[in-house]
Amino acid sequence: MKLRQWQAECIDLALKQYRDGNSHFLALATPGAGKTMMASELADKLLKSNLADLVVCFSPSSIVAKDFSESLHLRTQERFDGLIGAKGRSLTYQNLLYLDSNFWQLFERYRVFVIFDEIHHCAGSNINNANAWGEQVILNIQDKAKYTLALTGTPWRSDAAPIVLSNYMHPSNKISCDYVYGLSEAIGDEVCRVPQIVAIDNNNISVVDIEETKTFDSFKALLSQSIIPYQEIIENEAVIKFVVSSAHKKLSKIRLHNPDAAGLVVASSVEHANKISTLMKSCFNEDSIVVTYRENDPTSIIQNFRHAKSKWIVSVGMISEGTNIPRLQICCHLTNIKTEMHFRQILGRILRMTDSTNQEAILYMPAEPKLLEYAYRVKQDVPFEADVVKFKKMKTEVVDGLDINEKDDVLFNKVAPLKPNVELKVDGFEVNIGDMTFDGMSTALDDDYLTTSYEKVVNIFGRFKQETIALGLSELR
Repeated sequence: MKLRQWQAECIDLALKQYRDGNSHFLALATPGAGKTMMASELADKLLKSNLADLVVCFSPSSIVAKDFSESLHLRTQERFDGLIGAKGRSLTYQNLLYLDSNFWQLFERYRVFVIFDEIHHCAGSNINNANAWGEQVILNIQDKAKYTLALTGTPWRSDAAPIVLSNYMHPSNKISCDYVYGLSEAIGDEVCRVPQIVAIDNNNISVVDIEETKTFDSFKALLSQSIIPYQEIIENEAVIKFVVSSAHKKLSKIRLHNPDAAGLVVASSVEHANKISTLMKSCFNEDSIVVTYRENDPTSIIQNFRHAKSKWIVSVGMISEGTNIPRLQICCHLTNIKTEMHFRQILGRILRMTDSTNQEAILYMPAEPKLLEYAYRVKQDVPFEADVVKFKKMKTEVVDGLDINEKDDVLFNKVAPLKPNVELKVDGFEVNIGDMTFDGMSTALDDDYLTTSYEKVVNIFGRFKQETIALGLSELR
């Protein structure tokens, strides 16, 4: 397989540094750029040049570890299953805690090349500030491996802890990378798609309490008052329906050109994922695959979806960094994890360029302030000038030429103290978003009710608006 220019440059630079006496190399490449292929090619060159005897790879998840094992095998024509005759092994970071002395003795007997995929999972500049995985790297791999290659698409940690094996520049305290290939370069080289981000908001929000009614014109204003947590927004049926329906419409258009194009919904919990899947079926007559840690074999589920023709997969923490499903072009960000690292990694799932005719990549999300901040920073990485923000108001349903003026009424019901959580009830979501049509879409409305024992009722009503950050494009088509 022909290497991309950045991959060839990175390999040449790593080999030069290794030959010059440096044992560690840190490569930063934007999510979706092809780090696995680059690392596999570098491993092959080290083995065939008799610079290394064995290759060991650590990855954040079993699906990524399996992908690395297959990539290494395809490039080197050697086995990486850890059995007799193999040239190494591909493991997860979780495995670090369970490897015994027999495994670590390999580093004393052989020249081992170690690949760390998404190295930011391992924290620590020393034993005192290291996390569990970082501690094992410091104790058993640092200064013992012949060569190490660290890969990352997001070179920072949410807790601001130092990344293991890394050097930091002063006074900026930014990580020092040996090779950098950013999103701007990847878009310019047509390695990654141009991301588009659509933020969903509500412009008429009211919080009704026993004594007063407060109004808000955005989720930002609502969240700033700490009245409703973000978790309740992403669990709200009206929000889910609008986000998913917008994404569903776009995916349907893309599939007219790319029949195998797919969409990913990132949920916050297993229950949330199942709720989204149920709504997709009842509202849009769309089946979806749900993959969470509770499944018996989530890796196989993801592998099957990768090569299938099905439209949607709903995930809780299983499809994020490093997971390679190139046919993904649409993503719904409905998780309560709001770190920039996680945001960038999720966005990266839809940025891998393919040979398909349509190369759009659109992420839909609620207009939460931190997420918008990350979105605008992504925009700065686009290598050409464009800043298009559109607001689209939800239109009422038109039936037989008549407007049905149903308001989008969202009830956040604070129940009696016997119940620990806030319960959501959504009414009046029979709407048409632009010129949207869905085959088999249910038009049944939920029954309108208000339980008398509730102490507080929060009504969010009005029409949703879409804030479209069409990064690098004149319009979102």
